[in-house]
Amino acid sequence: MQISELSDRSGLTVQAIKYYIREGLLPKGTSATATRADYDRRHLERLRLIRALRELGELPVATIRRIVAMVEDERVGLGELFRTAQHALGPAVHCPPDDPDRRAAHRDVQDLLGELGWRVSPRAPARDLLAHSFVELRRLGFPITLTDLRPYIRAASDVAEHGLGRVAGGEPRTRSMHCMLVSTVLYEQVLTALHRLAQEDAAARRFGDA
Repeated sequence: MQISELSDRSGLTVQAIKYYIREGLLPKGTSATATRADYDRRHLERLRLIRALRELGELPVATIRRIVAMVEDERVGLGELFRTAQHALGPAVHCPPDDPDRRAAHRDVQDLLGELGWRVSPRAPARDLLAHSFVELRRLGFPITLTDLRPYIRAASDVAEHGLGRVAGGEPRTRSMHCMLVSTVLYEQVLTALHRLAQEDAAARRFGDA
């Protein structure tokens, strides 16, 4: 296909496509004439991946370049590929290093992960997010207990297993990355919305519907 068709099918402008080629995120097309290059489905899949990372993940070009390079490197396993992309998605939580409450919360997170047997990188941004949540809950007078956490742990584990179940063996790596993005970015929004709707329903049944 020509670049105009690639633009139509990807939803990106020709200028954006040329920019991604210059930045090394998208390989050049096959030269058909001195002034024209042809593109194929691999270019379309790559552009859809780039668009998802830019628009849904809000990632900078430099980070996307790193992820794209890993997608192309067959030596990088899917586990490492998923972990790198997920860590890039964040969220970044900036905690004062001298805050004793946050240090204690990080120890609690480590203990919890150890008890669950979850294999999580020490650099996972979600560690900081969970520790930050623990601190704020305690400051509001809601101490964390394993009993309180168990329903969320079960739900998170079930959702994670279900999401990764979308990645079928033998699929292209780009497709696998799309599945990870769908599970991490889009379905997290679905989970949040369903949680709030379920809470409203539970409150109406428990306390009466206004």
